[in-house]
Amino acid sequence: MSPSHSSPPTCALCDGTVPDHRVVGADDPLFCCTGCQSVYRVLGDEEPEPGRMDTTPGVRHTPSVEEIQHAGGSTESTTESRVFFQVDGMHCATCEAFLESVAKSCEGVTDAAASYVTETVRITYDPDRVSKETLCDILSTLGYSATLRAGGNDGAPTVIGQSRRSDEPNERGIDEVLGFRYAVGVIFGTFMLLPYAALLYPAQLSSFFGDGTLDMYASASGLGGGDSLLILPLFLVLTGVVLLFTGLPLLQGAYVSLKMRQPNTDLLVALTIVGAYVYSTIAFLLGRLDVFYDLTIVVAASVVAAIFYESLSKQRAMDRLTNLTISHVTEARRYGVDGTTTVDVHDLEPGERVLVREGERIPVDGVLAEGECTVDEAIVTGESLPVSKQAGDEVVGGAVVTNGAAVLTVSDGTTSSIDRLITSVWNLQSGDHGVQRQADRFASVIILLVVGGAVLAGVGSLVMGTVVPVAVLTALAVLLVGCPWALGLATPLSVATSIEQAVDRGIVIFDETVFERLRNVDVVVFDKTGTLTTGQMDVLEADVPSDLLEIVAALEQRASHPAADAIVNAFAQGSHDGDRSRADGGVADGSDHEHAKDITEFTSHATGVEGVVADTHVLVGNLHLFAELGWSVSEQIETRAAEARTAGHLPVVVGRDGHAEGVIVVGDEPRSGWDDTLTQLSDRAIEIVVLTGDDEAATDFLDSHPAVDHVFAGVPPAGKTATIRRLQSRGQVTMVGDGTNDAPALATADLGISLGGGTALASDAADISIVGDDLAAVETTFDLADAARRRVKQNNGLALLYNGVTMSLAATGLLNPVFAMGAVVATGGLLAANSFRDLLHE
Repeated sequence: MSPSHSSPPTCALCDGTVPDHRVVGADDPLFCCTGCQSVYRVLGDEEPEPGRMDTTPGVRHTPSVEEIQHAGGSTESTTESRVFFQVDGMHCATCEAFLESVAKSCEGVTDAAASYVTETVRITYDPDRVSKETLCDILSTLGYSATLRAGGNDGAPTVIGQSRRSDEPNERGIDEVLGFRYAVGVIFGTFMLLPYAALLYPAQLSSFFGDGTLDMYASASGLGGGDSLLILPLFLVLTGVVLLFTGLPLLQGAYVSLKMRQPNTDLLVALTIVGAYVYSTIAFLLGRLDVFYDLTIVVAASVVAAIFYESLSKQRAMDRLTNLTISHVTEARRYGVDGTTTVDVHDLEPGERVLVREGERIPVDGVLAEGECTVDEAIVTGESLPVSKQAGDEVVGGAVVTNGAAVLTVSDGTTSSIDRLITSVWNLQSGDHGVQRQADRFASVIILLVVGGAVLAGVGSLVMGTVVPVAVLTALAVLLVGCPWALGLATPLSVATSIEQAVDRGIVIFDETVFERLRNVDVVVFDKTGTLTTGQMDVLEADVPSDLLEIVAALEQRASHPAADAIVNAFAQGSHDGDRSRADGGVADGSDHEHAKDITEFTSHATGVEGVVADTHVLVGNLHLFAELGWSVSEQIETRAAEARTAGHLPVVVGRDGHAEGVIVVGDEPRSGWDDTLTQLSDRAIEIVVLTGDDEAATDFLDSHPAVDHVFAGVPPAGKTATIRRLQSRGQVTMVGDGTNDAPALATADLGISLGGGTALASDAADISIVGDDLAAVETTFDLADAARRRVKQNNGLALLYNGVTMSLAATGLLNPVFAMGAVVATGGLLAANSFRDLLHE
């Protein structure tokens, strides 16, 4: 009978392959594991539309399950490829729309998705019609700087752990250019404003002490007769230099907003500085001294300074991240009849054999071809305990062989699970559109009123019989009075100080929309291992004779296993005490070294170690190993081992001379303050969900917690992502995790938070990275979001102070360039003072 070539059944939750023993009926939903089954039973088909794009502020694009499961796979056309670019200079939703339109206008590009939140642009293109280099050049326009993201092609990335948050030269270059523009604006502008104020301010103020004629201005300023206007041509030229050089980023932003028909604060500021310059130039040509060159200089320099400060704050946040990397295997040992040959991982073919030695990371997914070994799959699956593998078992690329050696047969595709996770994260990030800032949304409304009012004023002036130049001045005056340019100053100041205050508390935030999204969170999902628990193996309890503990510690020093390390750390240095052990006595300092010299035999098993120490035959391992070797185990020890396993811990049975004598319990403990964190979040009326790759026994203490609404255990990475999608049907979802296996879920959630010990990929996928391991910082981020909201509202209100002053002066006929500049200085000063206040506890 020929084998069937039909596709294997897939999981109803995550689309993973369903093992044969999971097939229970043709009409019943099938699942790849019990974890996916439990999620489906609770959440069912509560899933947003695939590829949805919600326009609600703070809601991410949510990709389909297929996009997660097969990220980096083939596109619809076999001739199409996908490439990822990092683009510096994006800072708003308008930038996203502009770059997407630029990319899509290129021949050979079929799709483009940009995200200013992650500074990522994903392009699907035909390599026969356009090259990656051409696409890079096209995206590098109008102040944007595009670079190919490391490994930014379909399939496996070539470098792991490099991201938008790495300290790339081009990122520093952008900051340096912006800083240079700011320096020129401040230094050059200050140099100009000193003589400007000394010569022109007295003349402009003299209008309140006389008839306001040119002669009165000239007399007050010390300028004589026809020479009174000679100083202004110099300011006309120098102000133009400041406008075009320092103000260039603002002019570029305004151009992009007009092109995309999405007015923003850049346009408000550009209208003000250009309007002030044009007004001043026309006034000068008409022989008047009511010029506003100083307003152009001060506003341009102030806003660019605020943007520069915001950029520095984000860079400081990047620098606070721990320089974590994921061990990525670039070479493999091809195993054949003639021995091993070192080859590039990409040269491996399906069906070939690869040798992985103890302590090394598995380069690609495969099947264990022979023997047995123990692997740590936590970085991929989230399972905290090492897993024993026998010949025929599947092994995942990225896992570490902790005991024994592995000879595996390469699976189809010759990629690792880590590679697919990374490509999945990049796909998610490029679809992670940011939201319009509150000030930008306001700008899109107010700008129509301001420009409309200016046009009406100009037309009205013409109807009244004034000449065209005076009518233009009237229109520009209305523009200067009514345009709320200070919103362009308030936004970066609010963002920068909020980021700075978060960094001071060990919380790294890169995107200002994080604060807005945090305030709308309905569900917080926690990973368990490494997030709610320490993720580090420790000896929790030991019921073993003290003299045997000394021998075990010496023997385990030769083993390569997280449990062995925990035992050595606990007992080889005499660190256990009555609180952590029920042993009969302590371990004398240095005794383990004496026993180490007496080890005459040593054997490493897949699930333990064996040796002869000081003429004593010792066995350390699990119950299966004791049974396999024929060692006797009492019912009491079996019961204690079962209880430890039920509690989610690892029981290590210890024996000598053919008999088990006790159990050492190893596991990771809950983090300090985990209970308070869950309780405080629950008090905010937030639904709490725990999502972990560990088995159910390890989550009993969480399942019974009153603040926890649901616990889903044994869920694989793809299942975590599918779970997040279903939870999103209930509202905005935040994910808190630390591991590589959490990265797609972190990127899929409306907001991701990675904890300090997390991997680089998890930090890259998250919106917030907590530098330390203090879970209380999660609650602090919500407090910071509330403080940020108060700061934004206050700053936006203060930003309108300038308009309130100038409009009042204009209405009473007292508008004067000096008073207008006073309003600029007062507004900027109040904005700065309010921004630097610590509003966290107010």
